[in-house]
Amino acid sequence: MSMVAPKGRKHLCADALFRLLHEHFATIADDGVDEVEIPLDDALMSAFAMFSLKAPSLLAFDKQRAEGNVKTIYGIERAPCDTRMRERLDPVSPESLRPSFTLVFRQLQRGKALEPMVFLDGHSLVALDGTGYFSSNTIHCDSCLHKEHRNGSITYYHQMLGAVIIHPDFREVIPLRPEPIVKQDGTEKNDCERNAAKRFITKLRQDHPHLKFIVTEDSLSSNAPHIETLHDYGCHYILGVKEGDHAYLFTQVQAAAAAGRITYYERHDRAAGLVHRFRFVNDMPLNGSRTDVRVNFIEYWEMSQDQVQHFSWVTDLRVSKRNVYKLMRGGRARWKIENETFNTLKNQGYNFEHNYGHGEKNLSVVFAMLMMLAFLVDQTQQLCCALFRAVWAKLGSKRLLWERMRALFYDYRLDSMRELLEALYVGFEKSHPMILTDSSSTLFICLRGQENHSAIAIRHGRGVPRGRLRRIFGPACREV
Repeated sequence: MSMVAPKGRKHLCADALFRLLHEHFATIADDGVDEVEIPLDDALMSAFAMFSLKAPSLLAFDKQRAEGNVKTIYGIERAPCDTRMRERLDPVSPESLRPSFTLVFRQLQRGKALEPMVFLDGHSLVALDGTGYFSSNTIHCDSCLHKEHRNGSITYYHQMLGAVIIHPDFREVIPLRPEPIVKQDGTEKNDCERNAAKRFITKLRQDHPHLKFIVTEDSLSSNAPHIETLHDYGCHYILGVKEGDHAYLFTQVQAAAAAGRITYYERHDRAAGLVHRFRFVNDMPLNGSRTDVRVNFIEYWEMSQDQVQHFSWVTDLRVSKRNVYKLMRGGRARWKIENETFNTLKNQGYNFEHNYGHGEKNLSVVFAMLMMLAFLVDQTQQLCCALFRAVWAKLGSKRLLWERMRALFYDYRLDSMRELLEALYVGFEKSHPMILTDSSSTLFICLRGQENHSAIAIRHGRGVPRGRLRRIFGPACREV
């Protein structure tokens, strides 16, 4: 019985998203000097294709860029070599790529793909966290952060503030446009995650003025200025707190407990062998210097036969027995930005920490943005494309999936990414190669596929007996 590839939503398939992104790249202002030689949209799309295919390096992609299906699948007319790609992309403003993320997000909204990921009362849960992706003691650019060591050496590095829409019940994450943590124009001081978070929240509201968000972050974000920023832009929050960093808050909680203001709640999950224990209190001062910043406090213990895990958060959402369990799950889901996002990018084929090229201005940041964009398209396929999920399930791992995709991409003529995925899912006939000739060698072999059959053309030179050629290559062999 033959297999039939699952159908998917046309506007959310990889091919449709590739065309959408390429069209946007064509609108980005080009400040380069040789746009006639290599159009900027082709250079941007080539870098995107490199990350989409999970090429381990720019050089690896460069060696095979002319052999694959860069035109039919990615719409690239002229793929630049590695040097030209770096030169063309270095001046590009990372901010010009911001609409790319919004365009894909709009397609997800159009397909109602995000509706199942709504977390609480129509709110989307957004996890924020910073991560590094480049570090060197020698290579640097004007945007690099730097750290001076006691021995006089300097470490240069790049970071970004990542942001993803998450849900406790979904393994998929939906990346939003990350905010680079880079040295800002006109200043010698390092940028920081707090400043990047303020810029991100401002842009998030500009891009999505009508959406409702709950932001979840680690304990470093639980400070009055950041909470005020979230409040100013209409975002709710679930933020981690630690007793060592928020001593005043925990002292006030103990005082509330002594006064009988604390609510205790316990929930048993017998199937999983877990006890969920809570205590919470509303309307507490965050710290002693800003007692006007009021928060609601949740403390939680997950107890099994073998271990006890302890967490605590503050939120502006009023806590009750009816919602405390869900708020806890929202707070714990923050780890998806560590596991399903940064860990995936660093350890599951994306090579996030590899230096594809640093440049003198924006190249390192532009590459990081395009990699995140490729990750967004992949997560969209994982969430919305039944064919992608079927191929992934068949192969068993993402690493093998990327490996097989690259193999087909470079070795076979394909008209679309869907055709590639169909070949992996349904299977395909591996025909014999056609071997072409060249005047420079005794036995010169080039491979070329044919539509219906295969043949082998051999330049018969000295030292290669004719009979041996036919024994090696079979009856399809002909001498030239």
